Amino acid sequence: MTTTETILAQARQRASGQPYAGAVTPEEAFALLRSDPRVKLVDVRTDAERDWVGRVAVPETQHVAVQWATYPGGAPNPAFAAQLEQVARKDEVLLFLCRSGVRSRHGARVATEHGFAESYDILEGFEGDRDAEGHRKTVGGWCKAGLPWVGA
Repeated sequence: MTTTETILAQARQRASGQPYAGAVTPEEAFALLRSDPRVKLVDVRTDAERDWVGRVAVPETQHVAVQWATYPGGAPNPAFAAQLEQVARKDEVLLFLCRSGVRSRHGARVATEHGFAESYDILEGFEGDRDAEGHRKTVGGWCKAGLPWVGA
């Protein structure tokens, strides 16, 4: 089995019973992006989060942004599925990323409902959970894992 097949098999087992294909760790997501050009990261955070907090540093051909909710206000994006269909193909492996791993699960679920069968949640998100002092990027997530990202 290739690296992609091995990681995705583990991801499917990890999220067995979920309404999407599976769940990957940030490190697995990065490995998939590096080894397979048909893998695409879908950042579902708001434009403001990407602009003010930072974004993943992966090739532009493998990174798209589709807001799950809008800023300001956090209203659900009614065009989420339609916007995803404009930037992703149904035969691609889609890895959904948010701040801490909640919105990404919703994105993966809705993508699956719209025919994107290979939709995966990235566990822990970009910044991870808050630590005891209320700060992020110290407990889990893409940044804590030391994966490449660009600051605001």
